[in-house]
Amino acid sequence: MIKNPVNHRALATVFAVALLSAGCASVNLQSHVAQSPQQALELAGQEDNRETAQRYLLRIASRFQDQGNHEAARTLLQSQQLTQPAPGLKSQKQLLAMASATALDDSDWARNLAASLSPDSITEYSPDLMNRAARLQAETYTLAGEPLPAAMTLILLTQTDSQANPQQLHDQIWQQLKTVPDRALESANSEAIGYEVQGWLELAVTVRAPGIELDQQGRTIRNWQNNWPGHPAAQVLPSELQLIASLAESRPEKIALAVPLTGPLGAAGKAIRDGFIAAYYQDPSVDRDATEIRVVDTSSTPFKELYGKLSGENVDLIVGPLDKEALNTLSAMNTLPVPALGLNYLPAGKKAPEGLYQFGLSAEDEARQIADRLKAKDIQHALVLIPQGEWGDRVEAALNQRMAENGSQALDIERFFREDNLRAVTADLLGISVSRDRAIQVERTIGLDVEFEPRRRQDAEAIIMVAEPTIARQFKPLFAYYFGGDLPVYSPSIVYEGDPDPARDRDLDQVIFTDTPWTLSEDNKLKAEANKHLSGTHGQLGRLFAMGADAWQLSKRLPLLRQVKSATIDGQTGELSMTDDGSIHRKQLWAQFRNGRPELLPELEAAEPETAGEETFGSPVQGE
Repeated sequence: MIKNPVNHRALATVFAVALLSAGCASVNLQSHVAQSPQQALELAGQEDNRETAQRYLLRIASRFQDQGNHEAARTLLQSQQLTQPAPGLKSQKQLLAMASATALDDSDWARNLAASLSPDSITEYSPDLMNRAARLQAETYTLAGEPLPAAMTLILLTQTDSQANPQQLHDQIWQQLKTVPDRALESANSEAIGYEVQGWLELAVTVRAPGIELDQQGRTIRNWQNNWPGHPAAQVLPSELQLIASLAESRPEKIALAVPLTGPLGAAGKAIRDGFIAAYYQDPSVDRDATEIRVVDTSSTPFKELYGKLSGENVDLIVGPLDKEALNTLSAMNTLPVPALGLNYLPAGKKAPEGLYQFGLSAEDEARQIADRLKAKDIQHALVLIPQGEWGDRVEAALNQRMAENGSQALDIERFFREDNLRAVTADLLGISVSRDRAIQVERTIGLDVEFEPRRRQDAEAIIMVAEPTIARQFKPLFAYYFGGDLPVYSPSIVYEGDPDPARDRDLDQVIFTDTPWTLSEDNKLKAEANKHLSGTHGQLGRLFAMGADAWQLSKRLPLLRQVKSATIDGQTGELSMTDDGSIHRKQLWAQFRNGRPELLPELEAAEPETAGEETFGSPVQGE
């Protein structure tokens, strides 16, 4: 009778592990499949033949990629054992590394890979791999922030792969060339060699010329096609350029600008009207004989009734309404017979009918931009001050949503009224009240007076202050009083009245805020002319004037923004883009108060710590 039966499977496993730990060459790497990157590295490390070990690691990395496990593949591809691949394995490792770097959105790895690449690196691959290699190489360059060599790689692919889809490739090349800095593009154009490369670069330089208008772009594209008739891109234009070339022929000629000119919204409506008309007259591309603008006062007529009347009067586009409730009356329609550019936004969750576009000075856009700035600065925990009311509700919802998407968090959100005790609000926000209550509780517990020094909460990395100037000027010194003076403070444009006022705004020093180019840019021809001849171009009315000017620019480009997802407009209120539902969103500029004046901040290029005394660049915005 056997009292202790043997578990043969367990015994075999123990024996195999013992062989491996003793360094015995018992595993055939040509057929073995590792279950983890650590196991693969251990087995490869015991192989005397370096090339055999490297082939094994590359095969296992490829297998991990096939399983979607790019983290495991990265562990192998970045291992010491593959630092110097054998000559015959270099291209294979490069291909696998590019695949995982782009799949993982690993920009640091992509930059390291890009340093050893050149556009003609794709010629090292066999014909059946060249297409995949070129696309991965272009994606790697893009992730590394190098759009010019990404474009050069794809241009080379058009010459070597006759099976590639030319429209798709040309669209991708154009998207890369669009993002190349002007100076780099001009330098590359002056040094270009080869018919295809020279043609592409000349096209990009001419179409992207500073200050070029839409109609000029269309003529430039047609002239380029005439000068380069045999060029592949002349025969199959990028989709965006096809659209631009045809837009001049389809731009609206009869426009109804429907805004309130009296009543509670009358001042806002007049500012928008003045900006729209001023931009129209400053636009050199306008055919004034063919373009007709009709201004309609919406103050006394229900907008749905007014829209029905205008729809029957041979109007190509209606710009308006401004009132949110009036705009909401159009949402019941499935399709608008005449397109409308609403100057506000539908309530959250309300679907826009076909033909309705939405544009305004959205507080939600600014809230999202603040959340994105925190992410770029690697700030994950913030304290937030927002006014009470429906406007504040929308700001809070947009901020919370974008912060959650970015992996950051609002530790505490204090809502306040103008008449509140702002000292108490600030103490609550910074945790001083909790600290004081804790000390009082200790005194009650032990029956003795306790020497108490309040401390603010230590988990916050920044403060988001949504407050108008008169309130913000009170909050900012209180942050320092309650031991939060070292925290960077971020605000939307509501914090700035729109004109420099150093005597009053010194209390806002170091506050970092986002605002429109109209407010912050120094060199602005339209603003200079408007300030000479018109009133109501400063402060919040000035921002509405800028919104009217952008509404004119948008009226010519709505199909472009709708059909070309990457298309943007450098507007007076920010960089404008359109979502799938026809909503226009803005990306504004950033500034910081120093000595009571706003100074422009540079574009962020990498995550850097941001402090209450952030070093700034640029020039102070001068007073008028």
